[in-house]
Amino acid sequence: MKMKWLVLVLGTSLALAACGGNDDAADKEPASENNETTTAGAGDAAKIYENKCSSCHAVNLEGGVGPNLTQVGSKLSKADIEKVIENGQGGMPPGILQGKEASMVAEWLAGHK
Repeated sequence: MKMKWLVLVLGTSLALAACGGNDDAADKEPASENNETTTAGAGDAAKIYENKCSSCHAVNLEGGVGPNLTQVGSKLSKADIEKVIENGQGGMPPGILQGKEASMVAEWLAGHK
């Protein structure tokens, strides 16, 4: 019985940690290139991405649970990316970002080629 509780507590802790956001992006050093593959120094779109998307796609866009996004702009247009963000795709649920936030993140991701 104790083992079941331990597994439940650890599983819950991991799930909550994956959903948590990190608001200290402004404290990080900015990247030196315009098409950086990290969120550091990339502005509001990158902060939104980091808070809402990085738990599945990683802060450096290399993927994890979700797919790698480091070169998503070479495969999808801003409009295509925005549709995926708003409607979901595969295991990604719809509506994680909407409206202006979805548009900002889609534009930022479209620049990653």
